Amino acid sequence: MNKWSHALITGVLVLLTPLTQAAPQELDRVIAVVNDGVVLQSDMAAMRRTVTLNAANSDRELPPQDVLEEQMRERLVIEELQLQEAKRLGIQIDDSQLQQAIENIAKEQSVSVQALREKMAEQGVAWAQYREQVRRELTISEARNAQVRRRISILPQEVKTLASQLNEQKMQKVKYKLSHIQLKLDDDASKAERESVKKQAHRLVDTLRHDGDIAELAMEYSKGPKALDGGDWGWLRREEMPTIFADQITNQGKGAIIGPFRSGVGFHILKIDDVQGLETVAVTEVKARHILIKPSIVLSDKGAQKELNQLTDQIRRGEQSFADLAKQYSDDPGSAVNGGDLGWSTTDAYVPAFKAKVDALPEGQVSEPFKTVHGWHIVEVTDRREVDKTDAAVKNRAYRMLFNRKFNEEAQAWLQELRAGAYVEVITDDS
Repeated sequence: MNKWSHALITGVLVLLTPLTQAAPQELDRVIAVVNDGVVLQSDMAAMRRTVTLNAANSDRELPPQDVLEEQMRERLVIEELQLQEAKRLGIQIDDSQLQQAIENIAKEQSVSVQALREKMAEQGVAWAQYREQVRRELTISEARNAQVRRRISILPQEVKTLASQLNEQKMQKVKYKLSHIQLKLDDDASKAERESVKKQAHRLVDTLRHDGDIAELAMEYSKGPKALDGGDWGWLRREEMPTIFADQITNQGKGAIIGPFRSGVGFHILKIDDVQGLETVAVTEVKARHILIKPSIVLSDKGAQKELNQLTDQIRRGEQSFADLAKQYSDDPGSAVNGGDLGWSTTDAYVPAFKAKVDALPEGQVSEPFKTVHGWHIVEVTDRREVDKTDAAVKNRAYRMLFNRKFNEEAQAWLQELRAGAYVEVITDDS
């Protein structure tokens, strides 16, 4: 969920300060001038009632009256400054964004929008007032995000270091069942001998990746200490492994083939036969190709669909290859030069209509023509594979942790700078 959404859920419902319905007042007045804006007494009164109610519900004591007044006034000043900054940046929240935010708030509370509306009514808050307060909070959040994000710098080394720390914490209780192949290489081996052993190691890895039996290969080729056991090292934690093994293992999951990698005694290949205690993240990637025909002034929707039907018939009859027709007819220049090939990707990278078609399509079958926002397509899935993304997931987590940490730090610094550079005059009864 977006950063602002959580703030709304925890903040808007608790502190509807400027817009909470209040008892009639004889006269509103300015309590603070903030640059070219103002904070009103009615704003302060609304906030006071809300803070008092929240404190009672939470069984908390409020600070002394003079301290409370200063805290509330300062909060209203900071909000006004952020709204002014949003106006300067041209930030506006339209009705569709507002509706989406309200739906998210309702979803987080496991209620419908109508139930949320009724809840506001019970609390004495008119729905129109509530909507405008949500819009206000969204506007403030967008302004803060726009100004704070550009202040954040995260270096790759920071991500790498934190990811390593997270891995170390996670890996303390993880155990691996390993199999190993060692191809011996003497210290005085010639260049030709080194290249020959290296090629043999790559051939063995290729065999393993095509369902070769590592136990059989280890007994036939390995010169390692477990060769007669089919290369089986049993269950080991990282700290129990030889260092050359532990250095190669990060977040790989069951079935991973690691290597070949070199040591002083030759080339090594590891296979992770099983894992205990490791949380892995696997995704399905597809390799697909497509032909895109874009409707235009001279080519109607029906015309584009008809043209693709004709191309599909040619492919199915074997008269033309998919790749040749893509090169000749596809309006997607990026993939057309590669015969329509879109490469390996998760389907989340595609627009919804294309994703739905690819997800449902069997391998090797050409789809019927279908339409997306880009035009008319035919698509074929040529392959699928499961990819371990655990390492990427850890790095993403590390990046998010660094970003959130720095965002909070920079947000406070930005607000302090905003406040320090503002003209604020508090209007007292004696003024």
